[in-house]
Amino acid sequence: MPELPEVETVRRGLAPAMEGAHFLAVEARRPDLRFPLPRDFAARLKGQTVRGLGRRAKYLLADLSSGDVLLMHLGMSGSFRVDEATPGKFHHERSKDPAHDHVVFRMSSGATVTFNDPRRFGFMKIIPPGRVEDEPLLRSLGPEPLGNAFDAAMLASACDGKRTSLKAALLDQRVVAGLGNIYVCEALNRARLSPRRLASTIATRGKPNERAERLAAAIKAVLQDAIRQGGSSLRDHRQTHGELGYFQHHFRVYDREGKPCPWPDPPGVVKRIVQNGRSTFFCPACQK
Repeated sequence: MPELPEVETVRRGLAPAMEGAHFLAVEARRPDLRFPLPRDFAARLKGQTVRGLGRRAKYLLADLSSGDVLLMHLGMSGSFRVDEATPGKFHHERSKDPAHDHVVFRMSSGATVTFNDPRRFGFMKIIPPGRVEDEPLLRSLGPEPLGNAFDAAMLASACDGKRTSLKAALLDQRVVAGLGNIYVCEALNRARLSPRRLASTIATRGKPNERAERLAAAIKAVLQDAIRQGGSSLRDHRQTHGELGYFQHHFRVYDREGKPCPWPDPPGVVKRIVQNGRSTFFCPACQK
């Protein structure tokens, strides 16, 4: 499942093709993705101008001149292709099987934006004017970890009193939005905190302690680094011009079981455990 850096990378790739442009034509080549598309999907989009293209957690949101908001989610295997983009240096062909090209936007910018999703776990939804705050998919989300409001105090407050593991708390989208398994593992290693530690231990009497300070800084740093490198391509993620993300070449612990931990003191080896059905990679020697 794409995490925040992958979705932000896609947003930045789509923005030049979509922002300020209007939909000349919209093709919905099937009536549903993960969920049914609105019956008037194409008609509601055609002629509308994309005033802005934003991101909330792992969702893309296009603000339209009608006041509607087009909400889009990549799912497991979804990708957007901008057909006039120049292939990048890490370009790899994605699926162009027409059977998987489910939604096509022809924009006044001259670009054709195609949503391809072999597994159909992605979805699109049109939110009526003024209803974004009430949207069930968005209203319970926690703070954006790259937003100005996110800091150690906010993180500690969200974890205060929690009896779950720190790893589980960080995967809870109500605690912090957009994080998934990869970047939680990476942030915990950077902060030198055990994924098995109780979440409540980053707060002391409701206030952030030194652990919270390290963790909040590590979350921001790992996300910023991943975005700069186009996200992580383990299986399906591609940027809009076909280029692979390459942050996977800089993982410290994720999928590196048995390899030396990057922290030299104390020397340790990356271990894999299972928490709540998910693989966790960490270094027992330095992550306490």
